[in-house]
Amino acid sequence: MSASADKPGAASAETEEEQLAEGTLLSHLVELRQRMVRAVLSVLVIFICLVPFAQQIFIWVSTPLTDVLPEGSEMIVTGIASPFLTPFKTTLFVALFIAMPVVLYQAWRFVAPGLYRREQRFAVPLLVSSILLFYCGVAFAYFVVFRLAFAFFISVTPETVVNMPEINEYLSFILTIFFAFGLAFEVPIATFMLVWSRLVSIKSLARARAYVFLGAFVVGMLLTPPDIISQTLLAVPIYLLYESGLFLCRIMLPEIVKQGEEAEEQA
Repeated sequence: MSASADKPGAASAETEEEQLAEGTLLSHLVELRQRMVRAVLSVLVIFICLVPFAQQIFIWVSTPLTDVLPEGSEMIVTGIASPFLTPFKTTLFVALFIAMPVVLYQAWRFVAPGLYRREQRFAVPLLVSSILLFYCGVAFAYFVVFRLAFAFFISVTPETVVNMPEINEYLSFILTIFFAFGLAFEVPIATFMLVWSRLVSIKSLARARAYVFLGAFVVGMLLTPPDIISQTLLAVPIYLLYESGLFLCRIMLPEIVKQGEEAEEQA
């Protein structure tokens, strides 16, 4: 009798646990939806504010190319809707870049409750630094890489050819470069995370310098146009940022670095 009484109790306990787990999952999904809605709304609000200036924004974005075009050359369109859609898309991506801190903050607020306090202490500076590094990569691409690369492309144009870039191709090109340099400037954060999580010791990363240097040029070859200037301008910052990541680990994670060195000595 008691055994039969225990079974319904056990079943009810299991049912209660399942309901609690389901409720926790639903609460996470609701939280995720709210964070995503806020992130999207932030992009839309900025985009709506920028739409009246879409033409001026595209002119500003295309300045690195138009400044080096020879006299008599100008950008062209090959699609009927391109004069409207291309500045429109450019404005949308600019709004996304501007709203990136809000988007990442919403992602952080969703993940933060699952982190320990000591992890949160590192996560906030990492979040801020990752945003700043991404913007630094975009700025480096706009103010340095574009001007050097476009000047090189124009200089190698045959004399019998008139250089008139198409605006859609130009937009696709600069978005690829922005994304490549934005990610490349996150190398110190990736290095810090590898050491912090104890997946790799700092000595192992230091011994891999030669491979990182070679890999940086491979990445530059894959992510940039086929010219030595763009490849070098991406590869060199990647390697320098890798070294700065190692330096950052020695400053901010001395205990983990020491433990890793002691473990390698014992091994």
